Amino acid sequence: MDFAFSDEQTMFADQVRRFAEQHLAEGALERAHQTGFPFNVAQLLAQQGLLGIAFPEADGGQGGSLVDAVIAIEQIALSCPKSADVVQAGNFGPIRTFVEYATPLQKEKYLKDLLAGRKVISLGMSEPEAGSAVTELSTSARLDGDSYVINGTKVFSTHSPDASLFLIYVRFGPGTGGIGSILVERGIPGFTIGKPSSFMSGEEWSQLYFENCRVPAENVLLGPGGFKKQLAGFNVERLGNSARALSLGRYAFNLAREHARIRHQFGRPLCEFQGLQWKFADMLLKLESARLLLYRAASIPVGELPTAHDTALAKLACNQAGFEVANEAVQIMGAMGYSTEALAEYCLKRTRGWMIAGGSIEILKNRIAEHVFDRRFEQRAPRMKAAE
Repeated sequence: MDFAFSDEQTMFADQVRRFAEQHLAEGALERAHQTGFPFNVAQLLAQQGLLGIAFPEADGGQGGSLVDAVIAIEQIALSCPKSADVVQAGNFGPIRTFVEYATPLQKEKYLKDLLAGRKVISLGMSEPEAGSAVTELSTSARLDGDSYVINGTKVFSTHSPDASLFLIYVRFGPGTGGIGSILVERGIPGFTIGKPSSFMSGEEWSQLYFENCRVPAENVLLGPGGFKKQLAGFNVERLGNSARALSLGRYAFNLAREHARIRHQFGRPLCEFQGLQWKFADMLLKLESARLLLYRAASIPVGELPTAHDTALAKLACNQAGFEVANEAVQIMGAMGYSTEALAEYCLKRTRGWMIAGGSIEILKNRIAEHVFDRRFEQRAPRMKAAE
């Protein structure tokens, strides 16, 4: 089995790395601590063809593979961790689900601005009472003439303070078969975006409120029965999450390695202390092992979607490796690692969040166990039998 990049992939990685070093490395620290979606970076990346990498050329994409998109995240993150979020937003997450299932009319209306970096799309999935148990969502969409009327609320939506388009999971009817999704534009009557709240990482989100929000029926992305398709698209999102977690772990690793190389204590550089040498060996092992699982999950034919099992393994491994390596990097760098004057603490906070977002590591373990035993384990409490 060949684990090496093809000549084209090697060339692509080199080109992206040189671009990032030239245009994004400077200002990476300041950019990381700025709130809001960096549209200037998005437009710069779009000009380089780094948005829509694995989308069909007919849709305005580059016609590349998921591996190519993962490579782009890795190479951008090594110079500017915050800018890797933009590569994610333009290749994975809700935009990928949109490209997979949108109608030609929907693509014509929205996709050009998204791929140009002028606008960003946000996913409205989680609710106050429906997080990991997404099938418990209650936000409803009721058909009324040639429109759907939406009522409900969403929380924790990435890029929601800045998005102009929202992909909203809704309930058209009862049960899992009644779940689908609909596209909602910012500013439409009945749709209110709350004031921004902050995660521990400083990233912001806004609560989304729908009160008799009337949306044209042509905005339905996936109607009743579309839930499984939405989750299949969500598996791709997990690859973007995995790539960022791993890449920020690698960024923190590089910071700590340079610190250990030049920082002297007790008359010699830190890298000469065996205790730290063992830390770096363990850190590298975690990063390299997780990377293999990530590339295995992403290495599928163009146009196909990765399996839930492969993406669960990749995300679990990359989430844990990224966080554990960033945590060790902070420890190795001491007060400087804990300081906002370096990006080790930023990498630590971001990688910690990705262990929750996109499927918590506990949910991933449940999914992997189902594959191991070839059966589904119901997480809901058993229903009470009706009294005789």
